[in-house]
Amino acid sequence: MSIRRFSSRTHRLDASFLLQHLKGARSYKRIAGYFTSSLFEVAGEVLEDIPEIKIVCNVDIHPDDLKVAQLRESKMLGRWNERALEAEALLNRDRYRRLDAFLQKHGQVVRVAPDDICGFVHGKAGVITLADGRRLGFIGSMNETRSGWQRHYEILWEDESPEGVAWIEEEFDFLWNAGKPLPQAVIREVHRRGYRREVVFDEIDEDENLAPAALIESPLYREGQELQPWQQGFLTECLRHHRLYGAVRLLLADEVGLGKTLSLATAALTLCLLSDKENGPRRPVVIFAPATLTEQWQTEMLDKLGIPTARWDTVRKVWLDADERAISAAGREQIARCPLRIGIVSTGLMMRDSLEKQHLLGLRFGVVILDEAHKARTRQGFGRDAGTPNELLAFMREVAARADHVLLGTATPIQTDPRDLWDLLGILHQGRGHFVLGHDLAAWHRPDEVLEILAGRQEVLDPGHAWELLRSPLPRVESTSEPRARKLFSAIRQDLGLTNGEWQTNRPLTDLAEETREILEEELERRIAGATLFQRENPLVRHVVLRKRQQLEDANLLTRVGVEIHPDRSKVAEPRIFDVLFEGKALRTSEDFREAYSQARAFGKALAKRGKGSGFMKNMLEQRICSSIQAGLATARRLLQGEAVHEERDEFEADLAVETQEEREVLERLIDRLQRLDADPKMEAVIHFLDKERWLELGVIIFSQYYDTAKWLADELAVRYPDEAIGLYAGAGRSRLYQRGDSVAVERETLKRMVAEHQIRIMVATDAACEGLNLQTLGTLINVDLPWNPTRLEQRIGRIKRFGQRRETVDMLNLVFEQTVDEKIYERLSERMRNRYDLFGSLPDTIKDEWIEDIESLGEKLDEYINAQRTATGFDLRYTGTMAPPEKDWRDCSEVLARRDFVSLMSAAWG
Repeated sequence: MSIRRFSSRTHRLDASFLLQHLKGARSYKRIAGYFTSSLFEVAGEVLEDIPEIKIVCNVDIHPDDLKVAQLRESKMLGRWNERALEAEALLNRDRYRRLDAFLQKHGQVVRVAPDDICGFVHGKAGVITLADGRRLGFIGSMNETRSGWQRHYEILWEDESPEGVAWIEEEFDFLWNAGKPLPQAVIREVHRRGYRREVVFDEIDEDENLAPAALIESPLYREGQELQPWQQGFLTECLRHHRLYGAVRLLLADEVGLGKTLSLATAALTLCLLSDKENGPRRPVVIFAPATLTEQWQTEMLDKLGIPTARWDTVRKVWLDADERAISAAGREQIARCPLRIGIVSTGLMMRDSLEKQHLLGLRFGVVILDEAHKARTRQGFGRDAGTPNELLAFMREVAARADHVLLGTATPIQTDPRDLWDLLGILHQGRGHFVLGHDLAAWHRPDEVLEILAGRQEVLDPGHAWELLRSPLPRVESTSEPRARKLFSAIRQDLGLTNGEWQTNRPLTDLAEETREILEEELERRIAGATLFQRENPLVRHVVLRKRQQLEDANLLTRVGVEIHPDRSKVAEPRIFDVLFEGKALRTSEDFREAYSQARAFGKALAKRGKGSGFMKNMLEQRICSSIQAGLATARRLLQGEAVHEERDEFEADLAVETQEEREVLERLIDRLQRLDADPKMEAVIHFLDKERWLELGVIIFSQYYDTAKWLADELAVRYPDEAIGLYAGAGRSRLYQRGDSVAVERETLKRMVAEHQIRIMVATDAACEGLNLQTLGTLINVDLPWNPTRLEQRIGRIKRFGQRRETVDMLNLVFEQTVDEKIYERLSERMRNRYDLFGSLPDTIKDEWIEDIESLGEKLDEYINAQRTATGFDLRYTGTMAPPEKDWRDCSEVLARRDFVSLMSAAWG
C-alpha cells in the first residue's frame, strides 16, 4: 500500500505515526510552519540519535530584511517577543531547556524560509528515511509542536510511493536552499528563557549585572535590538567611577548619531538601582535638555527602555506623562514635587530668572543629567558680562554641588576655543566632585597652563613640573588600564602612605623613593602612539568620554553608509524639469513669495523695536516661511487673530503675540502675498523626486522642524498618492496614518512598526519625534526645511543611515528657497558636506545668530570651528577599549529584576 490516511479523531498521531517511524531513523526532513518553543518537543528523545535533521520554518519577515544578517536576527527576535513572556517562560521552562539542549547538540538544523519565496508556510510535510533505508513521505495539517501532534484536530496522509516521496523532497529542498539559518540571537534567547528567573536587588551580586537585569526585557531588547558596545562601555566607565570615587562625574562627548541619550539614560537607571540596592536615599533624578529635545528624551526613555518619566510643562506649570496628561497639580512650586523618580526639565527655563530655578535649588539630587551641555558656557566678547558664566552655567554649578552623580552630554564639547571645555569640567568639579580638577591652586583649573601639554606641543620633562601636575588630583591606580602608569601611581601611594581614596597630597617630590622618581622620569620620556604621559593621563581623559564615528566604522562596529547630497543637477534623471524647479542649490520662487519673505523680515525688524527681550524672536516668522508657505501663512494668521505663538528653540522657549499696529500691518501684507500663491515649490520638488527620480520606490522620510509644515505635507501627499499608506510621525497625540482619502490618529509605535514591515513608503516627521526612530527600510531623506543646527541634520540622516540599511549610499535632498537667508546658510554648509561618510561630523551644533548677521564670514567661522576640532583630541587611546563588545553579553542575562522592584523604583516621587 502506497498511501495511508490518519485522523487525530481515530489515531494518536504522535504514537501511531511519528514516534513509530522515527525510532532508529537515518534522516528527518520537515516543512514545519512557525518556529516555536515546542519544536521537537514530542519526538525530542527519538530525534537525539538521528544523524540528519533538517527543519524549514517561517516567520513573518520581509524578504529585504532577510538579506542583512544583523537585521534578520533583530527582526525574528522581535517577532518572537511580541507576546508577554513572563508567564510563558515560567510555564514552558522545561520545553525551552530541551529545545536549547537539542540546538546546542545538533547545530544549525533549522532554517527560516523567506516571505518573498513562499509567503506564510502553510503546507506541512516531511520525509523520513527509515532504519532499513526506505523513504516515507507524509503531508498533513499539523505543525511540529505538541499541540499539532497531540491536541488539535489534524489529518495526515502517509505516502511510500517513490514519486510521492520525490515530490515532497523537491518542495523541501527548494525551501531549504532558499532559507536562511536560524539566527544565533534566537538560539541564545531560547537558552535564556530556559534558565530565566526573577530576582530582587539583594540577589544581584555584581554591579555590572544591574543594568542587564533591568533592561534585558525592555522594549529595546524585546524588539530584537540592543545597546551598542560603546553604549555599554559608557556604563562600564560609570560603574568604574562609582567604585573609584563614590561619585560619578562624566562628560559624554561622543560624535553625533552614536546614541548618547540611551547611554546617559542607562547610566542614570543603573545609578538609581545602585542607590536602592545599597539602601541609600531615593533622591530625585533630573534631566535638563533643550526644550526641543525634552519630548524626545521622554519618548525614548519609554519606548526604548520602558522607563516612565515626567516632563515639566513650562507654560501650564504641571508635570506631564508621555501621553501629554497632567500628572501633578499646577503651580511653579510643583516643579520640586515630580510624581515620578525621573523628571525632565527644559534648559530654556534655566536660561533666565525664574521661581522654578529656586525651587529646584532647594533639592538634593541623586543623578543630574545635562544634555547639549555646551550651552552652559562662559559669556564671550568684550562687554561688561564677558568672562562671566551664563545663566545655565551658573545654575548647573549650583545644582551639581547638590548632586551625588553628574552626567553631561554633548556632541560639541568644543566650539571655536578648546577652553570652552573647562566650563563643563567646572560643573563636574562641584560638590562631591572636587577630585576632578584638584585643589583650587592646581594647574588643571587653568587651561592656558595645560592646553599646550595636552595637545602634545609642550613636553613635560622636568620631574618637579610633572609632580605639580600629578599630585592634585592624584590619579587612582585603577583610573588607567596602562600597566606602567598603574605601577607609577601605586608606587607614589605606597611611598607616601596614601590610601587609594585620597586624591591629593602636599608632600614634596623628594619624599618619593629614588626608585619611584626613576619610574616617573622614564614615564615622562615614554610615548605610546606618539602621546606623552600627560596626554594619556590627565583629568580630561579621565572625565570626558569621546568616541568617533570613524573609529567605530574602522572597528566594524558601525556600517559605513554613504550619503549623496541633493539637489545636484549632475545626478538627476530629468535635467530639464530640474532646471525649471532649481536655480543652483535653491528652489526658484515667484515675485509674490519674495515680497512675502521681505514682509517676514520686516516683521522681525518691527519686533526688534520692542527693545530687550524681543531680539531672539525676530527670525521666527522668517524661519517659518522658509519652511513652507503653509507654515508662514498659518503662523501669520494666528498672530493676526490675537493668538500667542509658542516658539521653542534649543536655548529658550517663549510666547509671541502681536502688540503694535506696525506689526499688524506687516502681517496683513504678508498674508495678502502668500494667499496669491497657487503652489508651493517645495511640494513640487518633493513630488518630482518621488516620481521622476523614483525615490518613492526606495522609500522616503521627509523631515520638517514645524508641525504646520509636516501636517500640510502629509495632507497633500495623501491626496497625490491615495493608494499609499502615508505616516505623519509627530509629537504626542498628533501622529496620523493616511490612505484612500481618509486618516486616523495612531500611536507612533504603530507607524514605526509599519515602516519596519515595509507597509509605509512615505513617512513625514517632525524633529520632536526624531530621536530613536529607526527607518532603515527607507532609502532616501528629504529635509523640507533647514534647521539652523547642523547636528539636527545629522540626527535626521541617522534615521536611515544605520545598520540594516540595504543601500551602500543613501540620498538626502535639502530644500531651501532662493534669495533667503536659508539659501546663504546652506551654500556655506554644502561646501563642507562633501565627505559622504562623516556628514557634519565636524560642524558646530548651532549656527550662531551673529554669524548669520555677517553671512560672508559664516564660512570662515565654520572653518575655525573645524580646525579647532581637529586639534582637540587625545581621547582615542583611552576609549578605544570601551568601544569593543563586552566579554559578558547582555543577551545571556537570565536573571531578570522583578518588575515590582523596577516599578517601585521609578514611581518614587520627589519629596
